[in-house]
Amino acid sequence: MKTADWLVKEDGICRLCKSVREWDLLAEEYRLYRFLTEVEDIMRLAAAEGIDEESSLSGLRMLVRKLVLNCYTVKTRLPEPNRNTGVSVVVLHDEVGFPMTIQTEMNLPQTSSQIHNHGTWGVVMVLQGKQKNTFWKRNPTDEFPDKIDRVGERILEPGDIISFTTEAIHSIEAVGDEPTITFNLYGETHGGKRYQFDPDKQTAKHF
Repeated sequence: MKTADWLVKEDGICRLCKSVREWDLLAEEYRLYRFLTEVEDIMRLAAAEGIDEESSLSGLRMLVRKLVLNCYTVKTRLPEPNRNTGVSVVVLHDEVGFPMTIQTEMNLPQTSSQIHNHGTWGVVMVLQGKQKNTFWKRNPTDEFPDKIDRVGERILEPGDIISFTTEAIHSIEAVGDEPTITFNLYGETHGGKRYQFDPDKQTAKHF
């Protein structure tokens, strides 16, 4: 099955990106620690040279695909189903001073999220199941400064990668008959930029 890389920015448009061929990413002994170092290198270079998120995300998508392809740990450290919330998470790396979030997440069928942004950039790869992403954009008015409009949607399948800039807005739903499992990489969250949106009331609140 052909897989794809996608990018979503603040306008809510889901853009197809150039993807590296998997056989070019095959490596011996490519482990999580090496991935962490290479992710950190990209972010340090971006900070030093003023490289924008869109450009940095190209390299980050490649590293995520390389990690999942080569690292046994990512494929085996999976969450257990949570029948109460429908969502469960395994944190793959937690270190004081390391500002990024790296985890696998399971969503049971028909589990959905609130409409939100992440307050940071993000890269998500589907490992199992199907995930529907619905995309939104801000469309403020004088009466409703937090008004958002729906832009579109896309169903992602195993091997697909989707990336987000800080201001991208989406919601997700696990569709199909099996749980959706994803590998998630997020940058340092800026709490003042992270929102949950209510399109009916046209409001937004921090979360």
